[in-house]
Amino acid sequence: MSADRESMEFDVVIVGAGPAGLSAAIRLKQAAQAKGREVTVCVIEKGSEVGAHILSGAVIDPSALNQLLPDWRERDAPLDTPVLDDRFYYLSTGGGIRIPQFLLPPLMHNKGNYIGSLGLLCRFLAREAERLGVEIFPGFTAVDVLEENGVIVGVITGDMGVAKNGEHKPVFTAGIVLRARYTLIAEGARGSLAKRLIAQFDLSEGRAPQTFGLGLKEIWELPRGTHRRGFVLHSLGWPLDNRTGGGGFVYHYGDNLAAVGFVVHLDYENPYLSPFQEFQRFKTHPLICPMLKGGRRIAYGARTITEGGLQAVPQLAFPGGALLGCAAGFVNVPRIKGSHNAMISGMLAADAVVDALDENNILHTLDRYETRFRASPVFQDLYKVRNVKPLWKRYGTLAGVALGGMDMWSHTLFGDSPFGTLQNRIADFMQLKPARGASPILYPAPDGATSFDRLSSVYLAGNAHEEDQPVHVKLTDPAVPIRENLPQYAEPAQRYCPAGVFEVVEENNGVRFVVNAANCVHCKACDIKDPAQNIVWTPPEGGSGPNYAAM
Repeated sequence: MSADRESMEFDVVIVGAGPAGLSAAIRLKQAAQAKGREVTVCVIEKGSEVGAHILSGAVIDPSALNQLLPDWRERDAPLDTPVLDDRFYYLSTGGGIRIPQFLLPPLMHNKGNYIGSLGLLCRFLAREAERLGVEIFPGFTAVDVLEENGVIVGVITGDMGVAKNGEHKPVFTAGIVLRARYTLIAEGARGSLAKRLIAQFDLSEGRAPQTFGLGLKEIWELPRGTHRRGFVLHSLGWPLDNRTGGGGFVYHYGDNLAAVGFVVHLDYENPYLSPFQEFQRFKTHPLICPMLKGGRRIAYGARTITEGGLQAVPQLAFPGGALLGCAAGFVNVPRIKGSHNAMISGMLAADAVVDALDENNILHTLDRYETRFRASPVFQDLYKVRNVKPLWKRYGTLAGVALGGMDMWSHTLFGDSPFGTLQNRIADFMQLKPARGASPILYPAPDGATSFDRLSSVYLAGNAHEEDQPVHVKLTDPAVPIRENLPQYAEPAQRYCPAGVFEVVEENNGVRFVVNAANCVHCKACDIKDPAQNIVWTPPEGGSGPNYAAM
């Protein structure tokens, strides 16, 4: 496969220029310089630029940044909005109850955190990495791993678009082979290489199946009179029913900006549910809608997040490399935070790599990374909340979240949980109930002021897929959607996709399943939720997909 491709060699190749990958790159250079040695590091990123595919809330815990770059404030990091007003609500159809701050476990408080754009933070980290000598290649998609004698020795990239002679239409060039002594996978949730490596090396043996949430987000410009810089709101309840997990958020930051978003747990049961439509309904609530009046929506995006918690974290090291960040599943579900854990995991892996390079580790193993993880703040962060998602799923939102709160308080007061460690053994795609026993959901038409349709939303994601490139959303069996999913589940792909990629089209001779791959915002929900596991998300040509400016 790689015989006719250009090859480059590095000590370390990192797949993904997110917070985990960039933190690993920076730490590798810092640690190597401290030891007076040189380590060559390359980071590849499938987005057209660093940050183009980054989407997060984001209320950011700065603890990892303090550790990585203690003087980040003097370096003009793009975090300048501290949380000043932190509120939590349980919403009903026409109102809501504010949960008093003193009832919330200390872990849920946002004092000391910052509101900002994780995409902009990654661009800042990329500049710091390049200053240290890291080579960063945006527009390069890792489509395969390079394996020799059972050891991963690098990656193979796919085609990428390069604009030449001032032309706007890109010329696509063949990918290259990036050889490495160690390969770090930091693709984010449900990364295609991570998915393959976890299966190939049985990294999830003895672990619970990873579960996911789908996060949808918009950026709004608000009138000065309604903008409250530093304001944070989280909510549970309406518009979701008690059996469906998820919630909303509104963060006011920067110059009259607000991040408005909604997360739906992908273990939901009703095949008629549409996460995108639930998000649009959320914005019509009497507590939310007045905040947006007179505002202007300027960006939209969606991304899956890992929610399986500590029980679903796979073995982190494989021969020749390791999994970092959300590729391993380090999100703290009740806090809706993972970037700080992702960054720390990158630093832990970097330290293990430098040790292995120093020792000329002929087995190419990074077992010290696993050991350090179990002694790290990341492990403790996940351990304290390990039962929140299982309790939520088992008892529903009202009782489950209350029990989860009690569980977190137990950790604070007594150091552990009375529940032990609860397990989830059912993957998200197995959770759907047949359509014949489910209640259809009638969603209101968008008003164009607060609520919107999917296609106009996808336009704001800045999507770019060349029309003649191969379809990257693949069907293992093209007949399954109509033959099996439609009669059994009313074909849920046409509803769970937040970008309108999938349609069931009626024609004179029947119905047809259509894949509009150009709409794809790379959220990976289809790869996760399809009940037949017939949809496989694969990386498109480099530089394709959304182009988020500051998500």
